[in-house]
Amino acid sequence: MQVIETFGKYIDQWSETNPERARRLLKTGWEAQNLKYKYLPDKRLLPADRYLAKLMMDTMLAPLKHPDQSVIVSVFTPCEMIQEVGFHAYNVEAFSCYLSASKAEGALLQQAENTGISDTLCSYHKTFIGAAEKGLLPEPRCIVYTNLTCDANLLTFRELAEMYGVPSFAIDVPMQQNEENVKYVADQLRDLAAFLEKCSGKKIEESALTERLTRSRRTLRKFQKAQRMGADHYLPSDLVTPLYSGMTNNILLGSEQQERYVNMLLRDVKQAPPKKGKKIYWMHAIPFWSDAVRGALSLKEEVQIVGCELSRTCDVDFDPEKPYEAMAKRMVYHVLNGSGTRRIKAGIRHARETGADGVVWFNHWGCKHTLGAAQIAKKMFEEQGIPLLILDGDGCDRSHGGEGQTSTRLGAFLEMLHAENET
Repeated sequence: MQVIETFGKYIDQWSETNPERARRLLKTGWEAQNLKYKYLPDKRLLPADRYLAKLMMDTMLAPLKHPDQSVIVSVFTPCEMIQEVGFHAYNVEAFSCYLSASKAEGALLQQAENTGISDTLCSYHKTFIGAAEKGLLPEPRCIVYTNLTCDANLLTFRELAEMYGVPSFAIDVPMQQNEENVKYVADQLRDLAAFLEKCSGKKIEESALTERLTRSRRTLRKFQKAQRMGADHYLPSDLVTPLYSGMTNNILLGSEQQERYVNMLLRDVKQAPPKKGKKIYWMHAIPFWSDAVRGALSLKEEVQIVGCELSRTCDVDFDPEKPYEAMAKRMVYHVLNGSGTRRIKAGIRHARETGADGVVWFNHWGCKHTLGAAQIAKKMFEEQGIPLLILDGDGCDRSHGGEGQTSTRLGAFLEMLHAENET
């Protein structure tokens, strides 16, 4: 941990005086971690999850190595067309997670607030904005984002486009679920194809896009199958693996690498031992940095996180033969789009599929969508016989941690779940 502390301090120090040097250090440090994933992986994890850790780190390194071939994206932007033109997804939320894991987020958050960004804005977005303002993050080829689920997107991505001076494309997703809105979004996605073709100089062939969307659907169906099968098995998990799958099932969906991961996961689940302990389904982001959460849930036989809602955000029933409508349907019928009850009902369904004994609803600081629905979620989950803990905190910013309260509340919740089994 001392090495990471020192690493973060140098990133902070050098980004003030020599951003290029700080960026080289960031890239070198992440490459060293990637070598560890390759040659000294955590043997306590499933083989699929070891592969996933390296896949995610490769994804983070790509924009640092090839910024001119990278597109800054919001997490729920459909990325199949970005893959088709050979660009890399340069994701705000994921990058901020890695900057936080590098213990570099504090100064970046302060930088954003010093320039007028509200302290109530999502810390993932503030961290990325602060890093961009300091010159730590390289200039992308372009920016593509959507208003889907997160109102912070509207500020963050406009700010980044102005800061970098690069072309940007916004996808407007209405909140109502109907076929008229699917057509409206599909037309925008056709315009996005033209935008990406202009930025890349490459043509997006509809037949190739159909093939990629077929892989996307196949991947999501396999992941759903693995989650259902896992209900009866013991699958060791740390705090970051569920987040990785939440991220890659979005920004890497359609890629061969993501399908390879779910194929490996299916194999691992089939070979896994019978269920042990309690299973927790997690709603929203996971505070991977929290010692309190790690001590309670990471790599424990007595309790495991068996799923994260961010990996199950869209219906797998879409038609790849109409690729633009397929991507549009995923967005319009996204479980986080529209009323909070749609999200809650999806969470109940997915928690049951994973065999969850309880659910944690994580009130990430700055996320109005989650904070506002917390009490309704508790009522609806518990009416269905699924205990739910509302846990306050921050997925990225340690200063909003409240470790003592987190430890007490999470510990009491887990004790209750184990006590139910004994009575």
